[in-house]
Amino acid sequence: MNKDTIEGNWKQLKGKAKEQWGKLTDDDFDVIAGKRDQLLGRIQERHGISRDEAEKQVKDWESRDGRTPEALWFEKY
Repeated sequence: MNKDTIEGNWKQLKGKAKEQWGKLTDDDFDVIAGKRDQLLGRIQERHGISRDEAEKQVKDWESRDGRTPEALWFEKY
């Protein structure tokens, strides 16, 4: 499974991402479609932050509930 694709869990994660990054639109989430790199780019664009800051925020978000990023992206709900 591709580490940069989270499509399997995207529906569950999308709601959490909406809470975290409120400036992202439904259209943004359609473009992101479970791709971590797209999520980073859209966060950077909508929130006017650097790529490094977007990466930091996503890493913090990934680890917030105590699971590893890999578990978050690939866990089956």
